[in-house]
Amino acid sequence: QVHVVESGGGLVQTGDSLRLSCTISGRTDSDQTMGWFRQVPGIEREFVAAITLITGVPAHANSIGGRFAISRDNAKGTMYLQMNSLKPDDTAIYYCAARHGQVLSSTSDQYDYWGQGTRVTVSS
Repeated sequence: QVHVVESGGGLVQTGDSLRLSCTISGRTDSDQTMGWFRQVPGIEREFVAAITLITGVPAHANSIGGRFAISRDNAKGTMYLQMNSLKPDDTAIYYCAARHGQVLSSTSDQYDYWGQGTRVTVSS
């Protein structure tokens, strides 16, 4: 069984920064790709970023406008999402996901494991 756990969400103000963390444990190995998605109630889950764990190749959604950066620390089994210049439109529940293989994907149904999500609220 694989466990995915997000942390680091919270309430911040416009322009602030926040770093989300995601740990993966259980019956897993490094031959995976991990990603971040976000969701607002009533709206389809949106791709934010992904990274391959072995090669460390990242991909970010164009809509983020270069404000976010995904990274990973394989020694700690942890992935990060550094979010800068936050806006109220970034308010959402942020989910961490993992899929087998070194394949970057922005499609949520291609991910096998999901965390429970961490809430990010950006006040104006």
